[in-house]
Amino acid sequence: MTIEARPGPNQEAWARLEEHARTAGSLRLADLFAADDGRAARFSLDAVGLHLDYSKNLLTGEILADLVALAEQCGLAERVAQMFAGERINTTEDRSVLHVALRAPADAHLVVDGEDVVAEVHEVLAKMAAFATALRSGAWRGHTGLAIRNVVNIGIGGSDLGPLMAYEALRPYSDRRLHFSFVSNIDGAALLEATDGLDPEETLFIVCSKSWRTEETLMNATSARAWLLEKVGDPAAVARHFVAVSTNAEGVRSFGIDPENMFGFWDWVGGRYSFDSAVGLALMCAIGPENFTELLAGFHEMDEHFRHAPLASNLPVLLALVSVWYTNFLGAQSVAVLPYSDYLAAFPAYLQQLEMESNGKHVDLAGRRVGCDTAPVVWGQPGTNGQHAFYQALHQGTRLVPCEMIGFVHPVEELGDHHDVLMANLFAQAEALAFGRDAGALAAAGVPAAQIPHRVAEGNRPTTMILLERLTPRSLGTLVALYEHRVFTEGVIWGIDSFDQWGVELGKILAKTIEGELESPAAPELAHDSSTSALIRRYRDARGRPV
Repeated sequence: MTIEARPGPNQEAWARLEEHARTAGSLRLADLFAADDGRAARFSLDAVGLHLDYSKNLLTGEILADLVALAEQCGLAERVAQMFAGERINTTEDRSVLHVALRAPADAHLVVDGEDVVAEVHEVLAKMAAFATALRSGAWRGHTGLAIRNVVNIGIGGSDLGPLMAYEALRPYSDRRLHFSFVSNIDGAALLEATDGLDPEETLFIVCSKSWRTEETLMNATSARAWLLEKVGDPAAVARHFVAVSTNAEGVRSFGIDPENMFGFWDWVGGRYSFDSAVGLALMCAIGPENFTELLAGFHEMDEHFRHAPLASNLPVLLALVSVWYTNFLGAQSVAVLPYSDYLAAFPAYLQQLEMESNGKHVDLAGRRVGCDTAPVVWGQPGTNGQHAFYQALHQGTRLVPCEMIGFVHPVEELGDHHDVLMANLFAQAEALAFGRDAGALAAAGVPAAQIPHRVAEGNRPTTMILLERLTPRSLGTLVALYEHRVFTEGVIWGIDSFDQWGVELGKILAKTIEGELESPAAPELAHDSSTSALIRRYRDARGRPV
């Protein structure tokens, strides 16, 4: 596989964009709109049931053309083709990157290392569908013969954030007779709260750990098993109240789960790209196999758009280029994701992992220090809640924070005028951020002179608007795939491997050492820095252990 040159001076378009950045301080959104009646149309794109309006960004046609040229010069089209062909573009782990195969139709074929991975995917999907159908119908029963009423998903990282986000987003499509909860944190409070008030005889645990060695997941699963057996008593009950999403059949069997109730996935599925695989079993149980199929169809539709659309009219590419412009040329350090849907409350946290675990890298594909910033900090929460929390800083703060705002034309269910008011706030906030309010307008409105400086909103704060018809399983798949491919595009431009996550290792290694030192019955010999050693001794002393 060809490793492309890193960004920066090696790319002609990068140098031109640096020139644009030197004069970008004079760009005013008000002036850009005043000078071009067709700006909104020229800087918008409709595809795959999604409307992308990026006209309220500090962009000109020339800047956008050079951003597209940058993507071309970084070999984006070639890298996209390599991913869809199953080439090992995750170079540090020597793996293919094939989350796109998880949502390919059954009649598609993709042979990797002699195996048709699409056929394998659909075998697992069929097994998931059979299980979900049995659970939802009551045919799958617990050890004492009672139907399952509660499902607890135990995982962490992508095995939690994805299914949790999607379940919350698609809650209106779920079977309301079933109660779902998600446990990830090793803090015992997470499991205690998730199981509080549940009847073990009516509870199923789905344990998601590819290797069956994830410490947090296995500790939570072990405690959940003890909770079950305290009530039911018979160890054979584990086989009816636990299923596994894993590739480690022996580990699953030794835990007490029948390997027949193990749902597999593959090394080419990264955790943060996995909730449309068996990791989404809890989601399928909630919304049913038909809705899950619709979710996959939305993913696939965006996959095909990303794969075939020209770069200049490609939704994920445009979203990524806007991000690169602010991150690398205008000095932005974060991006606010602001969904105007309470169902998408968990979406910013999901995107945090997708962006920051994928692209939070300091070396390029060849192991050299990157020549640019990577991975803006992703944060946010739903509107209108955020308007009463942090929008003050967006409107009048001193930092440049590009905003990505997401809305739906129709609510899932109408409730009076609520949706009109919600959407009015969405559109108004984007307008206010872009155009602000000057001193003259305030004076004309009779605002006291002493207040005017405090009430001026300078505007020129950039926003990108993503508008969909309605939140459905299909549109959620489309939206998530949009961001997946946006992250990949950024990574190609930055010359990094977006699919490994070596940075999470060190803390885990150190934690294992410290865990033994905290639990040791005798005072341990400590070889840490003075701060860490003092904290360990302070903790042990407070817990009544010798120091």
